[in-house]
Amino acid sequence: MKLTDMHTHSTFSADGKSALKDMVRTAKEMGLSYYGVSEHFDTDSISMQIFTLTDVPAYFSAARALQAEVCTQEFRFLVGGEFGFSREREAQERLLSVSARFSPDFVVNSVHIVDNYDCYFPDYFAGKTKEAAYGAYLEMVRDSLDAPYPYDIVGHIGYVSRNSPYPVRKIRYEDFPDLYDDILKTIVKKGKILEVNSSARGAESEFLPDTDVLSRYYALGGRLISFGSDAHAVNRICEKRAEIVAALKKIGFTAIAVPVCGETVLCDF
Repeated sequence: MKLTDMHTHSTFSADGKSALKDMVRTAKEMGLSYYGVSEHFDTDSISMQIFTLTDVPAYFSAARALQAEVCTQEFRFLVGGEFGFSREREAQERLLSVSARFSPDFVVNSVHIVDNYDCYFPDYFAGKTKEAAYGAYLEMVRDSLDAPYPYDIVGHIGYVSRNSPYPVRKIRYEDFPDLYDDILKTIVKKGKILEVNSSARGAESEFLPDTDVLSRYYALGGRLISFGSDAHAVNRICEKRAEIVAALKKIGFTAIAVPVCGETVLCDF
């Protein structure tokens, strides 16, 4: 068994709570084999001027220096990024530029902003039915799969449900079967890795996406799964990993996929 966590943040991200050195040190002390930091690159909407990672060169400089210092045969620290997808061409070009200039070891491609609102916050849901709010989010997820920049992992599908105002928050496969199938088939076809994110918060799921979506992904031939805690502090690294592994085993998955500089490493549970 090899422990992995490929979606975490430090204080280089605006919402991070623990310093990069502390996050990496803790991961190493916990015995992780692969540990990825994926700071926010949220050029989600140029019109809103969202770019929460304000000092890109400083992050890569510090992370690469730390990488050279701490990596061993038993512990690989991977320097990555979480790219916030936008349909705007200028936003995509910024992310292409970051990728070309700094060559992150891996990229988590995520959707946060839909219709110029972060769909975690109340303003996004104002005046929308659950079907409309969730449907627009999933359509953005589908569009993100055709992003022009290189990416490895499709991040936290179901993010929209984390803080929604509806009586039943859970986002279910059965409510959007055709859209989910399009998303999942495309992930399989493109050879991307589907993330299981343990930071479900108020989503009425233990993790995102939930087992109904994961089971459908498996049925469609999907086998590449990543674990991400979405930890923003040291105390949440690898959070709920055991529960997620148990659920994945029940479905039929046998390994966690780790993207390492263009290669995919499979780690048995």
